[in-house]
Order: sequence, then structure tokens, then C-alpha cells
Amino acid sequence: MRWEQLLSLKRQGDTFKRLRKEQDETRLGFEVDYDRIIFSKAFRSLQDKTQVIPLSKTDFVHTRLTHSLEVSVVGRSLGRIAGKKILEKHPYLSEIHGYKFNDFGAIVAAAALSHDIGNPPFGHSGEKSIGEYFKTGAGVKYQSVLSEKEYQDIIDFEGNANGFKLLTESKEGVSGGLRLSYATLGAFMKYPKESLPKKPTKQIADKKFGFFQSEKEAFINVANELGLKQTRDGDTVSYARHPLTFLVEAADDICYTIIDFEDGINLGLISEDYALEYLIKLVKDSINTKKYNSLVYKEDRLSYLRALAINTLITDAIDIFVANEDAILKGDFHMSLLNKSAYAAQIKDIITLSVNKVYKAQDVIEKEIAGYKIISDILDVYSSALINEKENKGSNYDRLMISTLPKFYQRTEVSVYNILLNTCCYVASLSDSAAVHIHNKIMGKELN
Repeated sequence: MRWEQLLSLKRQGDTFKRLRKEQDETRLGFEVDYDRIIFSKAFRSLQDKTQVIPLSKTDFVHTRLTHSLEVSVVGRSLGRIAGKKILEKHPYLSEIHGYKFNDFGAIVAAAALSHDIGNPPFGHSGEKSIGEYFKTGAGVKYQSVLSEKEYQDIIDFEGNANGFKLLTESKEGVSGGLRLSYATLGAFMKYPKESLPKKPTKQIADKKFGFFQSEKEAFINVANELGLKQTRDGDTVSYARHPLTFLVEAADDICYTIIDFEDGINLGLISEDYALEYLIKLVKDSINTKKYNSLVYKEDRLSYLRALAINTLITDAIDIFVANEDAILKGDFHMSLLNKSAYAAQIKDIITLSVNKVYKAQDVIEKEIAGYKIISDILDVYSSALINEKENKGSNYDRLMISTLPKFYQRTEVSVYNILLNTCCYVASLSDSAAVHIHNKIMGKELN
């Protein structure tokens, strides 16, 4: 893979070539990507979507929105530092094509900003509940009318694939979704493959899938424009990752490792004593003990340790990325950057503690259980109503329910697959509170 192709400024529908050296320096194309994402409705809904604690009553706990903003900030730093080193190694990118180190930062920042944009309400249990409705719930009846890959798309409903759909899907009057640059879309594509074959491997890019069958053509167009390396022969669509995806992933890994841990301490789920014990190996070379000991409030002490720990992991991730750049460009690097980290053992310890004390906290589990029921019920009502209407069996109740959907999701002239997938995507678009509100309406518990 070649950097000059990987850094493509092309947008869906372009009839002309966008050259970096001809860009307006006051508003670069990659920065336009960031703006379009942050002003989008899908991004705005993240303000009330679970990061760790569903429907939290405290304003300190991170939501998907605050998490995404923080990942974007870390990603920007990773991209800029990596970009500087890449341009030093490949000066032709600057001298001939006009790329600057800030371009790398802008691409990673935009992709990182949108990395959770397709995630359903109630965290990762939301993804599972959508899939299980069609795999073991009432939705299993649709298996016979779907292709293998179509069925796999919905029983393994994937937030990353839904994110790609949101960013690229054309609607009436709006072609190409947000029309982001292909470089940003490439960096966003964490798992550049389709849902089948589902063959778990040691390669990080095979862990999940990155697009639904409905976006297959758009995905291939982006991959071909960027020159991504194909990793399987035949009819299977599977590519090596865009190199900058590793930096987007590292930014996410750094933030959820350190900041979810910090959330757990601030919520009283993890003792503050663990903070220094678990973070000391990350910050021992940079901590100013006099400054640390002078901090009176717990939140300030945690904030100081968090900043030092994140900086340590940024530096470490960059060293790993630069050392493995050749293998990454060849599509031969198959793990996350932090898996090769000098601090991998410490990271694993922190995540394990967060899982046991925060992710498995009773309050979290109870709300996730409620989320399963809420999502399943909403899916059942809307998918049944839409399919009944498509088959001319719709009741007055079905038509009333359909009328409550946004216009785009009311369509019944499309295939059964598209109806079901669109219904999944509608449910995924809901914030936690909106899902609860709609469920209460459907169940007759709320009339206001």
C-alpha cells in the first residue's frame, strides 16, 4: 500500500481529482470531514448513549459522545506525531504532493470522532440484543427469506458496519451520506471485511466485520481507491487495514483503558488506592511526586495521573507504529499497537479490574438486562408491522406503528433484508432515553 493513495481526498460522487497541494490551507478537506461528523444527527445522539454506565444519574460518567471527543483528541496527537515521522521517512509526500503532518492528525481525529457513531443504545449489550432477536428470538422466522450473508449481518449486528452505513448511505436528495474523504473512511474501517466467512483468526482485522451487504459496493469503491491490499481470493470481500486505522484503534484503547478506570474510581466502584498502584508503572518516569502530593482533591489527583498515563501510552504506540510501518503497509501487521506495548501487562491488569468492578457492577448488569427487553420489543413491533405491510397483511395497528417511524424507515417497497436492516439501524440510532421512552409508549405505560 502507498501513502499517496492512502491519503486520498476523494469524496463519493467526485468527477475531478482533489490534489493536496491545491487545498485551501484555511479549511482542508480532512478538517471538513471532522466538521461534518460533529454536526451530524448521528453524532449528536451519542450524548445519551452508554459508554459504561447505562442511564447514569451523575454527570461525571462518560457517554459515547464525551468518550468519542476524547478519543478524537488522543487520535489527533497520535496522527500528528506519526505524520511528522512518516514525512521525514518519505519526504516526497511533502515535496511532491504537499502533505503536512497535520493532515495525518486531521484524518485520525475525524475517524476517531466517528468510531462509535453506529453503536446502539445500552452499550455493547445493545449490539448483542439486536442480533439475538433474529438469532434466537421471534426474528429467527426471517432466516429462510435472507441470503447467508444477509442473515449474518443482522444476527451479528455490528456497530462498526452501521457506522460505515451512516457515513456513506445515500438518501433522497443527499447522495453519499456525509461525503467524507476516502482517507477518513479508510481510517474508520476497523474491520475491512464482510460478515461471512466467519473464521476467527489471530488477525485483529478479522475479529468482526465492517460493512453490511447493503454497503458492499461503496465499501469496495473506497478500498480500491485507497489501494488497500486484498487478503482473500474468490468472492469474499476482505482487505488489510488502512495504516491509520491502527492509530484510531490505539486512541480508543488508550482512552477506554485509562478513562473507564478513572470513572470507576470516581464512582466509588474502585478504590482510589488502586489508581497509583496500577498506574505507577505507566507514570513512574514522568510523575512529579511533589506536585501529586500537593493535590488536595481526589478528582485532581486522578486527572494528573490520567494525563501522564495517556501521554506515556501515546509515545509507546507511536514507537510501535513507526517500528512496524513497513509491515503495516504490506498488510502483514495483525495486532493492535497496544498488544505490542511495553506496558501490555499493566494495561491488561487495569482492564481486568475495570471489567470486574465496573462493567460487571450490579447496576450496570440490571440496566443491560432491561436494555435487552426494550430493544427486543421495539424490534418486534416495527419489523412485524413493516413486513406485514409489505405483504399486504398490515393491520390498522401496524400502519399506526409505521407512521411513528421517521420517513426513511417507513419504506416497504424495498427487500425484506433492507426492511429488517433498516429497522435494526433505526433502533441503533436511538439514545438510551429515547429507547426507554419509545418502549414505554409501545407498551402503553406512557401517554404523554
